[in-house]
Amino acid sequence: MTLHLPQQTTLGLDPAPSSISTDIPHASKGAKLVGAAGILLPVLEQGLPITAPVLRSAMTSVFGAPDAEGAWVWKDAYEACEAAVVLFLKKHLALMHQSAASPDALLAMLLRLGALLPTQTRRSADSTLYQQFSTPLDLAYVAAFAADITATDHVLEPSAGTGMLAVHALAPGASLTLNELAITRADILASVFGEASLTRFNAEQIDDYLPRRVIPSVVLMNPPFSAKAYVTGTARGTDMLHLTSALHRLAPGGRLVAITSADCTPAHPDTADAFAKITPFSRIVFSAALNDRFFRAHGTSIATRLTVIDKVADAKAESALFHDDVRDAAHLLALIKAHCPPRPSFVTTPQASSALPAPMAVFTAKPKARPASTSAVSKALHPSVPITELAYEVVTDAARAAVSSDQLYERYSLDTIRIPGAAPHRSHLVQSAAMASVRLPAPTYRPHLPETLITGHILSDAQLESVIYAGEAHSQYLAGRWLLNESYDLLNPATDEDPNAVQFRRGWMLGDGTGVGKGRQVAAIILDNWLKGRKRALWLSKNDELLEDAQRDWGDLGQERLQIVLQGKYALGTPIALDEGILFTTYATLRSAGFNGKQSRLDQLIAWLGRDFDGVIIFDESHAMGNAAPGLSSRGKVAASLQGLAGLRLQNALPHARVVYTSATGATEVENLAYTARLGLWGSADFPFKTRPEFIDAMHAGGIAAMEVLARDAKALGLYTARNLSYEGVEIDFLEHCLTPDQVNIYNEFADAFQVIHQNLNDALEAANITSAESGTLNRQAKSAARSAFESNKQRFFNHLITAMKMPSLIKSIETDLKRGDAPVIQLVTTSEALMERRLALIPPSEWSDLNVDITPREYVIEYLRSGFPTQLFETFTDESGKTQSRPVLIDGNPVICREAERLRDTMIENLSALPPVQSALDQLVQHFGTDMVAEITGRSRRIVRRVGAGGRSVLAVENRSSKANLAETEAFMDDRKRILVFSEAGGTGRSYHASLTAKNQRRRIHYILEPGWKADAAIQGLGRTNRTNQASAPLCRPVTTDIRGEKRFLSTIARRLDTLGAITKGQRQTGGQGLFRPEDNLESPYARSALAHFYHKLAQGQITACSLDEFEQATGLSLLDADGSIREQLPPIHTFLNRLLALRIELQNALFAEFEAIMAGIVEDAIAAGTFERGLETISAESLDIISRRTIEAHPSGAETLLFEVERKDRTEPITLERAIELGYIEGASFVHNTNSGRSGVLLKTTTRTNEDGSVTQRYRILHPLETDYLTDTELKLSAWKFCDQSVFEALWSAELDKIPQYKTSRFYIVTGLLLPVWKRLPQDFCRIYRFTTNSGERVIGRPIDGSDLGQLGLEPVFASSEDAYHHLLRGGDINLTGGLCLKRVMAMHARRIELTGFERRALPGLKAMGLMTETVAYTLRVFVPLGEAAPALLSKLFKEYPPQTETKSGSSSE
Repeated sequence: MTLHLPQQTTLGLDPAPSSISTDIPHASKGAKLVGAAGILLPVLEQGLPITAPVLRSAMTSVFGAPDAEGAWVWKDAYEACEAAVVLFLKKHLALMHQSAASPDALLAMLLRLGALLPTQTRRSADSTLYQQFSTPLDLAYVAAFAADITATDHVLEPSAGTGMLAVHALAPGASLTLNELAITRADILASVFGEASLTRFNAEQIDDYLPRRVIPSVVLMNPPFSAKAYVTGTARGTDMLHLTSALHRLAPGGRLVAITSADCTPAHPDTADAFAKITPFSRIVFSAALNDRFFRAHGTSIATRLTVIDKVADAKAESALFHDDVRDAAHLLALIKAHCPPRPSFVTTPQASSALPAPMAVFTAKPKARPASTSAVSKALHPSVPITELAYEVVTDAARAAVSSDQLYERYSLDTIRIPGAAPHRSHLVQSAAMASVRLPAPTYRPHLPETLITGHILSDAQLESVIYAGEAHSQYLAGRWLLNESYDLLNPATDEDPNAVQFRRGWMLGDGTGVGKGRQVAAIILDNWLKGRKRALWLSKNDELLEDAQRDWGDLGQERLQIVLQGKYALGTPIALDEGILFTTYATLRSAGFNGKQSRLDQLIAWLGRDFDGVIIFDESHAMGNAAPGLSSRGKVAASLQGLAGLRLQNALPHARVVYTSATGATEVENLAYTARLGLWGSADFPFKTRPEFIDAMHAGGIAAMEVLARDAKALGLYTARNLSYEGVEIDFLEHCLTPDQVNIYNEFADAFQVIHQNLNDALEAANITSAESGTLNRQAKSAARSAFESNKQRFFNHLITAMKMPSLIKSIETDLKRGDAPVIQLVTTSEALMERRLALIPPSEWSDLNVDITPREYVIEYLRSGFPTQLFETFTDESGKTQSRPVLIDGNPVICREAERLRDTMIENLSALPPVQSALDQLVQHFGTDMVAEITGRSRRIVRRVGAGGRSVLAVENRSSKANLAETEAFMDDRKRILVFSEAGGTGRSYHASLTAKNQRRRIHYILEPGWKADAAIQGLGRTNRTNQASAPLCRPVTTDIRGEKRFLSTIARRLDTLGAITKGQRQTGGQGLFRPEDNLESPYARSALAHFYHKLAQGQITACSLDEFEQATGLSLLDADGSIREQLPPIHTFLNRLLALRIELQNALFAEFEAIMAGIVEDAIAAGTFERGLETISAESLDIISRRTIEAHPSGAETLLFEVERKDRTEPITLERAIELGYIEGASFVHNTNSGRSGVLLKTTTRTNEDGSVTQRYRILHPLETDYLTDTELKLSAWKFCDQSVFEALWSAELDKIPQYKTSRFYIVTGLLLPVWKRLPQDFCRIYRFTTNSGERVIGRPIDGSDLGQLGLEPVFASSEDAYHHLLRGGDINLTGGLCLKRVMAMHARRIELTGFERRALPGLKAMGLMTETVAYTLRVFVPLGEAAPALLSKLFKEYPPQTETKSGSSSE
């Protein structure tokens, strides 16, 4: 074959030209390959093919040994071939351009040249791992043709490989910059393109690495598609990262031509956001999808894409046509000539600059030396502003005002100190009643602040208090000394004498709610330390956008905003050139690891601050460091989060730092408190927990009551404060939407569809050999993944569906609000953005201006079926243990599809597509009221809006939104240009939407909680966006619900988490939900779990009227019975039960919920009757409450104490009157009864039934007495002495009992108050209730009640003033140990409260019965009881004479 070149050389393996040496034994591998290329070049010039023998001869000649000896591999030989082609083109391409009549002719010549090269049939590990596939010769030419390179251009090839693209820039005379990270390929480029500039950076960040003077006018690139440097595994979207960075470096008006993966388009969800970001300054002018033939000669078959982008912003330009399935290079060249527009006018940019502008100084032109001493107060930043030492006085106990309240919150005011001249907070502050019951310790720390902050009331007294107590905490160190490892993540105990040991400074936590001004408070803490000479500080927060808030808060204190600098301004691996200032960074930045020998961001910070740093570190929104330590969940081990670990390492590395945590939602689970290492909750002298696991175990053992104590004790030690804006004026009004008949039908249709999906899922798992009817589960991992995907998609779907169905009532309510002049604010979670992007990816962008598409919750299900439904075939096999299992079937590395599962899937998709769509809530809102009325703050980069199209008709079109849309929409709402605001968690962080007195829009906010979501803290924080300080009016909060009982599935999880959130952060569980969520919404409580077990047993016994067991199992897919027909030991848990009910038809799920809740109500009633129902903080109200004795159990160095109060309580007796009793006796089913043994009367009423362990149902009754109620089963009633009587007998007996009841009843109880956690382990663990009350003298008390018999555990003598006290002690659930091994305790026997004597010997029975004790055989066991009633104290007196109470006791109770 002859190429008809202008000049021919002789045929054969003649020596290469003298400019290319082949005698290079010590040269690099890349240089040797170029030497081999020099040998091959004459072969190409002769028009001869490079055969395997020729190639082996050239490689052996240069490397000195053949491939058989391992001197080289065939992938190296292919690289030498490519280098030979590049040498050929570098020498002859310009002449080929001149001789070719047309681009098509030149392409033909190149195709003939490419035919001389061998097919690359072998790869190396590196070439596969790093996707080192060079650009085919013909494709490289066509790409260069699209770039339209001229002699004045400067061309950049960021991933140059062997230079196949770059060589085309030399023909027209353009200058060249090459970059290649791979060592061998970079060495090839260095040898071949000696005249070009060569760099060896990771092209993913080419814009960051290249010198500023390199500004290319053309970029040619073929980057890796899904391989990242230094990262193992596949990383989709890598090509887009390369493209974006190169485009940023491209000069304005320049052209970029990229060969990428086929999916790299604006319509694909993986790259849509990235293309949206480059759209403002560039536009795609040509794009063509190339079939898999282009790269076959290079050893791979992959579909690719050629995209041409001009760096110009032209909103009026027509959208580029996207071409599909380009066959070959000639086809592609024809398309480019026909459809690729000429390059735009190039904006001339200097190629280099000899003098770059000097960097701007951050603070001063001359660096300042760090102060030698940090104890002296330095001069202020503004010398004209006087600095003052903050004066305050400690308030004595007598001067402290006492407030009594039964509310969740009490008005907040300083109760330990008074600050002269300080003003109260601009808006009323409150704290939980539990937190109000303890006071902060007396401080000694004196802050230094500009005087104007106090006199000008810039900081309120509550905010100044925070500065004082933060300084007080920071003046102390935690107990213990520790040895640190080099990575700061492991602590080992050390002795006091160890010179390498460190001691950690105590931290402080600010838990104020939204709107109180946490940012200004932490700024003041930094300023106090700044004025004491500590002029470096670190401020961490959730995202970079919050930098503006931090600068605002710092500026509000009269300081220079630019003193807060973003860490991101300093490149990774470079020192922070900041002598003094506040460095702002994010948790995501903090966790960034170093690479390529560079420091991590954490190391960069530590190097700047210094290991002896004693300044301030602010962990703003510190809950972002949750899961800072590994733990366990119901699904196994939970790994620690990278953010949490980085935060702990930072704290460990800087032991002297003054740490401040700020979070209104410190943790929704106690495990997430691991990041608060500096509070000393464990491992210190303040609390009895030596390790964090021991602390967590104790909190779990004590339940929510222990978590409530945690916050109060932290406040009592001066480590924590938590105030909220007053909810005064905030109203709560639920908006319930009743589903219309049409909506019920739609819901039922989808419920039926999910029943089909669930059944088909089982069929598909069996068809695919994942499960087997004979062997059960064959592949546990595959089955778990399939079921998890199904359940998660089902939950998401029904959440979206229910939310969308609320919209008719919501829209109607909003319209009423607008007429009334109010400002509606809608809070939601779901934006359906991801779903919308996936749908748009299937639609050409040219059609986005007139859409006909459904983006509804239904699409979630269809998408799950397409991508998550199990269709891959598995094959069964027997493992080494003989167990039958299955594994996926692959042919040539590709999965084999199970056709049956595929048919099931396709049929379901077809059926679902025919169901009626229900538009998402957000889209309904925006399209109903219009974008001119609705301010949307959701973070969506795109949305579908309704517009007027051609001919005046209404059309749906895609609207792109800028990154500043959230800010612009907020301003529009606050300026009253838009009347409605809708926000999601993504858009609501750090924003305020309240009726601010400084805003034009001061209309009352009507805050609709349309969708609370799964995050408890986010749900409640959302309310804080409309209720803040300095507002014209408080909002009306309207949670939006439906009459769908299954909706409780979503409320249940959040209600449970809110209990914990309120307990941990406010010391009171009821505060977590701010009254928005009721206790009965928590269906994951112990009472609900017990009710579910009873429900299952009743269902198995056929006693649930709503449906049979078979119908229930078919509808839910749950199995309650074993193969032998007995009920399973491991029944489905509550969350599984709730999930399955969610997908039932409305009528069935409502009926089942009614049955379940009736059972739960009975269990709660029993718990209340037994005195074991845990209510949280309980308020005691009585005629009189007096503290008659006080004892100190423990004293803390801070001044806080653990105290024991003995309280005398006087209650007015309020018996049921005779008239009321007669009325109750005539209720349907009620009867008058009297007891033939005791002579008492009562009113007999039916109450809830009880389901026994065997599934049988027992009817229960209650007998009302004047002061108490007894509960009996129907069997107990028949065997008892209770008999029916007429009204006259009843009246006589009831009146006689009333005459004996005194007007007042006096009793005593003990309560442990003050610091509780230090003695928590010594308190009874079976009775964790918390009481609060106000004494007659006005003293507020909150603490844990304790029985007299339990005082021994606190090192005190048990005290019973009389047998009456002992009797009441037993009735309250206490135990009394007697000599001789006997014990008195309250028990539940036959569903009634009794006092039982245990530990007796049989020979003592006659004497015990003679005293008046009674015996009874229960479940074939003889038991001894103390008869209840007026005679009980006298009987106990006799018993105590024979068997005196012991002074050392153990608590406990039993039930039956």
